[in-house]
Amino acid sequence: MIKAVRHTGFVVRDLEKSAEFYCALGFVEDNRAIEEGDFIDTVVGFQNTKLEWVKLKASDGYLLELLQYHSHPEQKEIAKQRSNQLGCSHLAFSVDDIDTVCEKIEKIGGSIVNPPTLTNDKKVKVAYCHDNEGNLMEIVEVL
Repeated sequence: MIKAVRHTGFVVRDLEKSAEFYCALGFVEDNRAIEEGDFIDTVVGFQNTKLEWVKLKASDGYLLELLQYHSHPEQKEIAKQRSNQLGCSHLAFSVDDIDTVCEKIEKIGGSIVNPPTLTNDKKVKVAYCHDNEGNLMEIVEVL
């Protein structure tokens, strides 16, 4: 059975821009590689795969893996993920100062869905935001 969460992976169009975005929010680069060959072809289900990934580490040890396919790139337009989209919904991040983080997200190319909003019990402020490639994030400050 599952013992732990290892990491979360996002396929991105521009690995460098996305890594810069998350590093600006406090992640640090942990590891980076280019993969090609039989192993990665088997894992991802494509032939002649070439992809590059970077693992970014949060201060609590959580890993976010960003992947860019140099072969087999997705051709659809980048769009802001809807909160009701089927599949992976969002990543949630705990922060000390939600207002500062939301301002930073907008400054570095993301967007805010809702301004920081107090929960009904008035113990937490929450904002949905999009990263620079439209992936949905939930920013949470426990008061």
